[in-house]
Amino acid sequence: MADAGTTPEESITRLVDVWNSAPVVAGVRCFVVVPALAINLIITTLVYIGIHESKVVSNAMVFLKMGGILLVIAVGIFYVQPENWSPFAPNGLEGVFKGIAAGFFAYIGFDAISTTAEECRNPQRDIPRATILTLILCTVLYIVLAFILTGMVSYRELNVQDPLAFVFGKVGLNAMVGIVSVSAVIATASVFLVFQLGQPRIFMSMARDGMLPKSFARIHPRFKTPSFSTIITGLMVALPTVLLSSRVVTDLASIGTLFAFMLVSAGILVVGRGKVTDENRGASGFHVPYFNGRIWVPLAFVAYTLLMVWPPAVQWLQSYLPASFVDKALKIPQLPDSHLIISNWWTAEGFQWDRIPYLVFYVVFVYLTFCSFVNRWSAIPVFGIVVNLYLIAGLGAGNWIRFSVWCAAGIAVYALYSFHNSTYRREGDGSARGT
Repeated sequence: MADAGTTPEESITRLVDVWNSAPVVAGVRCFVVVPALAINLIITTLVYIGIHESKVVSNAMVFLKMGGILLVIAVGIFYVQPENWSPFAPNGLEGVFKGIAAGFFAYIGFDAISTTAEECRNPQRDIPRATILTLILCTVLYIVLAFILTGMVSYRELNVQDPLAFVFGKVGLNAMVGIVSVSAVIATASVFLVFQLGQPRIFMSMARDGMLPKSFARIHPRFKTPSFSTIITGLMVALPTVLLSSRVVTDLASIGTLFAFMLVSAGILVVGRGKVTDENRGASGFHVPYFNGRIWVPLAFVAYTLLMVWPPAVQWLQSYLPASFVDKALKIPQLPDSHLIISNWWTAEGFQWDRIPYLVFYVVFVYLTFCSFVNRWSAIPVFGIVVNLYLIAGLGAGNWIRFSVWCAAGIAVYALYSFHNSTYRREGDGSARGT
């Protein structure tokens, strides 16, 4: 990590020096981030010991983290220079969408809250309330911090590992650098704690359903925690810490989270909770509020299609239209070039690989539009699929390839073990034999 106040170029130079000085084993340079591994070990031990201890430490971390954030806002606001916000969106819509997708990992903790439902006093009340309130609070804080950071220092200088410490070092507030750095470590550790608290319980639930070996559902007799799952989770977190860069890890975390949210929305449609029919109109259980997908989904599809075809259409008609009309037409907000799947895929920069995810997105959008009209789906879960897949497309073809490899590993586990040992499948076979 670069020192506060250094430029991105200086940070890269120091990283190169670290690379050149790293030990070589069997011709491969080896890096071991000792602090990260130590934090992982401490958090894994804490989660292993118990939910109460994890709650106490997590609450303490949250208070310290919130104090650091509020201090950054209170001090940084006096050093904001509004001219740094011009241009407001320097990379256009493409930069906005890529930023949203890349930073989506910050919202992983909200779905992790639901994994602790068994340990809540009143989960039906507490889980939704905690999720909605924290979502609102964190979104507001993210927006305010983004304005503070980009207002204190030009966005061109923020491509560093530690932007909060960097901006205060840049304006000469060295006393704040140490406070912010410590707060950043606490904030990162608190995120790890939430992740490693939720994932073992997901493994435990899967094991109870026969999707994983029974050892994953093993409960420690003293600590009453999923002990084996906690240890496996700690090891799974430790390996990327050693082997992968932070950019790759955050991109995979974002694409994995978006994909999971997309599957949840699709699951609502699969189980029939996303449409209104005579059979389920009076059924008990959770139902998604119904917004007529026959109207809203086709309208959204038509709007996106028009935005996608508008720039190529105007360029094609340039020789037939008045120049004044073309100038005005091209000033209408346009989608980035990566979205224009009907344009030339070979450009001076080579083949446009990043258009492939948007082609997949458009094909899925066509299918969902057709099904929404035919099956009378609610627009809410359909838009859940569309929005998440759209953000996934913005992460680029490279991340799709890495995520596909990870998904292939999961599918292999399902095909070789989970499918044959699923409790739901075995009970279904038993019922069929009984009839």
